[in-house]
Amino acid sequence: MSTDDDLDAVFKALANPVRRGICDQLKLRPLTTKQLCACFPELDRCTVMLHLGALERAGLVVPVRKGRERFNYLDAMPIQAIHERWIGPLAAQAAGQLHRLKQELEQETLSTPATRR
Repeated sequence: MSTDDDLDAVFKALANPVRRGICDQLKLRPLTTKQLCACFPELDRCTVMLHLGALERAGLVVPVRKGRERFNYLDAMPIQAIHERWIGPLAAQAAGQLHRLKQELEQETLSTPATRR
């Protein structure tokens, strides 16, 4: 998961609220397609399968057949790649800025004489 096209597919897949809901269900445990359909009673089976297909193409869902059942597993590695590329560095930058602000405020407090009431 290193190319921009791969990351674009992940962003596009996660842009849909139903797909995010599917990922939320799968982060708890693998589910069969039938179990996933039960989680979304407002959708028919074909619609759930279309959403699963988009998640598979993005590398977010890995289906495993066991007999007649198809278990769907969440693969969080594409999300981890996004975190490493954007979220982690931005969070580190924000934390650094907050740390500098804290130090400046502490120095200002120490250098300002205390006022008496």
